[in-house]
Amino acid sequence: MGNILSLTSNICGGDGRPTIKKDATLTVKTVKTEPIPGQAPGTSGLRKKTKVFMEGNYLANYVQSVFNALIDEKAPVVGGTLVVSGDGRYWNPEAIQIIIKIALANGVSRIWCGTDGLLSTPATSAVIRCRGWGCEAFGGFICSASHNPGGINDDFGIKYNCENGGPAPEKMTNKMLEWTGKIKEIKMIDGLPDFDLSKPAIYRFADRTIEVFDCVEDHLKLLKKCFDFNSIKKLIARDDFSMCYDCMCGVQGPYARKIIEDELGAKPGSCTNADPKPDFGGPSSAWHGHADPNLTYAVELVATMGLNKEGNKINTGKPIPSFGAAADGDADRNMILSSQFFVSPSDSLAMIVANSDLIPQFSWGLKGCARSMPTSGALDLVAKAKGIECFEVPTGWKFFGNLMDSGTHYFPDKKKYTPFICGEESFGTGADHVREKDGMWAVLAWLQILAKKTEKAGKLVSVEDVANEHWKIYGRNYYARYDYEGVDKKKAEEMMKMMGDQSGRLVGQMFGGMKMKTNDVFEYTDPVDGSVSKNQGVRFIFEDGSRIIFRLSGTGVAGATVRLYLEKYVAPTGDLTLHQFDVVKPLADLALQLSNLKMYTGRDKPTVIT
Repeated sequence: MGNILSLTSNICGGDGRPTIKKDATLTVKTVKTEPIPGQAPGTSGLRKKTKVFMEGNYLANYVQSVFNALIDEKAPVVGGTLVVSGDGRYWNPEAIQIIIKIALANGVSRIWCGTDGLLSTPATSAVIRCRGWGCEAFGGFICSASHNPGGINDDFGIKYNCENGGPAPEKMTNKMLEWTGKIKEIKMIDGLPDFDLSKPAIYRFADRTIEVFDCVEDHLKLLKKCFDFNSIKKLIARDDFSMCYDCMCGVQGPYARKIIEDELGAKPGSCTNADPKPDFGGPSSAWHGHADPNLTYAVELVATMGLNKEGNKINTGKPIPSFGAAADGDADRNMILSSQFFVSPSDSLAMIVANSDLIPQFSWGLKGCARSMPTSGALDLVAKAKGIECFEVPTGWKFFGNLMDSGTHYFPDKKKYTPFICGEESFGTGADHVREKDGMWAVLAWLQILAKKTEKAGKLVSVEDVANEHWKIYGRNYYARYDYEGVDKKKAEEMMKMMGDQSGRLVGQMFGGMKMKTNDVFEYTDPVDGSVSKNQGVRFIFEDGSRIIFRLSGTGVAGATVRLYLEKYVAPTGDLTLHQFDVVKPLADLALQLSNLKMYTGRDKPTVIT
């Protein structure tokens, strides 16, 4: 990494961090470059193989294009504050140093970095929104490919979050893409040594500042405003309560240990795989470095909780924790379990909303909620019963952002929907405290609900108890997602077009004993800014409420991933005890007929079922 700017002074800042003053002249160097094809950001930023990012000017081209777009949009880049950190995957340290040098050359005055260059995605949003006096940063770069494997032969990613702490909206990513196609030069600070990010410090040189701070502190401070930590402590202190939080060697480790063990008092070792690794554990780990919290990949936690990857009960031969959770690489996703019981993300979202009155963050009432289109309709049933507004948006957390910002200074003439809870079937849950899905928030939300219900019942209440109670009131949306990973992109696009071309033509016809109510391509008109997002997935909706959804994922780096979503609703009077995968299997068979998936992709079995 070259020369490191390290501690050379004992002068301390007001918060105890050492201040290191360096005599330095910043010389801006202009590096000639050419556009590099294929730099279109997806729903979660730009993701490619790590080696692609390491080649030539690949990363620098994209970062400079982002700055060009920001300057075009009159963002306060010059003299402003920028957050730069990542999830700790391979090449994160080197990428962060490159971004810092480009940022300074473009006029950024102050840069904030988490210790070791680490910040979870939700923590980055918290830092942008809340650090200092609040809203001091104009945005931030997150070096992450989320749940995708890390390593020199695996995946790397980068995305830009705006001043509200949320992912850049489509109008901004389109501007960034436009610049990647016409970029001619990169601005870089010449001869500047790398900065030591291993411990908190303040570096001052010329008229610029680099601040390194504890990566956990801002997120923890914000979460303490959302939850009653004392109440959760009482739950965790019970003799009949135990838990396991699997961090899967991602960035959540430092957060989990500090919050779950140190602050809330869980036994040491309750947070497993809590040391972040550049390859998230790599091929030798039980999850083969794929830090994705679901039944297929979080196999270590799932087995600990007494289940197999199909969600069926197994004999572990030892006591099973009463609560289990897992996080992905950048800690924005979550999986929730209790002893030999898995709750789907769609149900988890609906149950948190149904019990939101137990969470201090919503003590004044919940005003709005939202789900991604593929997520089950369980949330809709709760929202209707509680009389709150519910929105169906495309996949991608940025679509929730406008709803949460509605009625604020960003959209002062629009209706206010906050306090607000939202989520996706892809194990993402969150609220309006930040503008990203937040795995730690979801875990604490569940612990808060269990704490309050346990206190009221006078006995330990589990996730399974909450789920059974919920289904007796609202019925059950049996649900599953089939992922077909690494399929030929062109063939997958042909399949999607074929289904899209049939829009409206199947209405009224019978399929598997069900009458087709709607078949279309989902299109979303944002109620806040009026923007239109087309081609957001193919929907087959039946009159009994069953749904079959097809969508191409925007988060992969090799080939395409076809996602198939299956949903079957059963009323409170029906059988609520069946296995979800068994219930939706007939829908899966019908989906293969409607899509001709095997003919187009050559696949007859999914890679992952969740």
